[in-house]
Amino acid sequence: MFRGSIVAIVTPFSENRVDEEAFARLIEWQIASGTQGFVPVGTTGESPTLDHAEHERVIELCIEIVAGRRPVIAGTGSNSTDEAISLTAHAKRAGADAALVVTPYYNKPTQAGLLAHYRAIHDAADIPIIIYNIPGRSVVDMSPQTMARLAALPNIIGVKDASNDITRPLSTRQFCGTDFCQLSGEDGNALAFLAHGGHGCISVTANVAPALCAAMQDAWAAGDPAGALAIQEKLYPLHTALFLETSPAPTKYALQRLGRASAEIRLPLVEVGETTARAVDAALAHAGLLQQAGV
Repeated sequence: MFRGSIVAIVTPFSENRVDEEAFARLIEWQIASGTQGFVPVGTTGESPTLDHAEHERVIELCIEIVAGRRPVIAGTGSNSTDEAISLTAHAKRAGADAALVVTPYYNKPTQAGLLAHYRAIHDAADIPIIIYNIPGRSVVDMSPQTMARLAALPNIIGVKDASNDITRPLSTRQFCGTDFCQLSGEDGNALAFLAHGGHGCISVTANVAPALCAAMQDAWAAGDPAGALAIQEKLYPLHTALFLETSPAPTKYALQRLGRASAEIRLPLVEVGETTARAVDAALAHAGLLQQAGV
């Protein structure tokens, strides 16, 4: 089972090309900081604007650099079932530990359509699959009852839940059982999610505060809820600031401020405005990250 702080890692760019050297440096920093897993080419990795060759290369590169030191959960979702099958099969060939498959966006399938979509991917690609339920972006919400039917399949092992419904992990446990891996997709509720039976967080904030995000998860696992809460309170302004504009633009700005990567982002997203930049700076300072970076 996947646990702890798992980073939904950004894809750094330089002159509109994937910056492989910066990507490698980010991964090494994450591992040294205690991050417990990687999700390349999720939404935070700007998967919508990566072409297929870039998408596959970023997954391969992540697996190569991580070199078995942490699990890699490759983002392979699409609103086309055939395309999701192709991307998931590639992740299997590349050596990913699992695939993160988002609910189809824009075409708004019914619950029956969601069942058929995930069953088709499951049957075509022999790799553990984590459902990514994010109604705010995909405009569909997989019900716990539908998820339970999918959880009966051997390779559908868990969910990244970004419904922002803090009672959802309780519902999911009721329908899918305690062995079904539940990972929060919302940094702001990551601690509450653990309290309701979750196992970790696929985190945006971990891109810029990997040690603190890992420490919060570790404190909870060690039976120190007060310590975990103190860290979460330290991180909370950052959780908020990183979503003042469309993610991952604020995260990339924060990484630039920390000297870790460029803020460059692909259209139709743009770099953050001055108001957001000031809020991110204040949140980084609140968490002590600017001081650590010597900024």
